[in-house]
Amino acid sequence: MEKNSNHVFYVLECNDGSYYAGYTNDLEKRVRVHNEGKGAKYTRAKLPVRCIFHEKYNTKRAAMQAEYRFKQLTRRAKMQYIREGKTGE
Repeated sequence: MEKNSNHVFYVLECNDGSYYAGYTNDLEKRVRVHNEGKGAKYTRAKLPVRCIFHEKYNTKRAAMQAEYRFKQLTRRAKMQYIREGKTGE
């Protein structure tokens, strides 16, 4: 079982104000890739993006579960989640 804190759930704010949530093990590189237009299809038409929130987790599974839960929230609940600065494991 992998145990380190390089597993990151992150939220980007796109140029149109929408949010994109994802998982990575290298946040700086992933944001750069998104802004180069090589990231997710969703963000390509909404550049530039900026990272407005991230949480580190001990396992990939935990980070991906956090991403899934976040994606189930309403826009208002997502904004509150980000404001409150939830933290990982």
